[in-house]
Amino acid sequence: MALSPIYDPEAVKPMEEELHRVGVKSLRTPEEVDQAISQAGTALVVINSVCGCAAGGARPGVMLALQCERIPNRLATVFAGVNRDAVEQARSHMPGVMPSSPCIALFKNGVPVHVLERRHIEMMDASSVAEHLCQAFLEHCEAPGPSIPAEEFKRIIPVNQCGSNIPLM
Repeated sequence: MALSPIYDPEAVKPMEEELHRVGVKSLRTPEEVDQAISQAGTALVVINSVCGCAAGGARPGVMLALQCERIPNRLATVFAGVNRDAVEQARSHMPGVMPSSPCIALFKNGVPVHVLERRHIEMMDASSVAEHLCQAFLEHCEAPGPSIPAEEFKRIIPVNQCGSNIPLM
């Protein structure tokens, strides 16, 4: 049974598209989540959110980390409150991790090897998130970075919108 969105998908589109600009693909179904995570190699899965720490730390931090010299093979995001079934499936791949959004997980061969939960992200700025992720990428990933050319990355202006402005369904 598909869970209905809590937030208007059109209202969160700028927050979702921000990650698309750096090569992160939106996953909308549990099957897409399983496929992205279970393939050999590495997968970054971002549980995106409308909250301020997603805007201030998580999304900009992920974007900056993808400028690292090594990055995951697959880059994916699910949106909490919108793609609810996909979010639940992503969380099912992280046993022992409390459900939170935002949340950023690096998987290697289907196993989580590095997770930043909301409680971590809340205490970090974008540079700290990027530094944390880049270290994990250097340790676990083999794909060459960056995800997009540096010149293109410099033209991106992060969306700084809080969830209090997002209408509920």
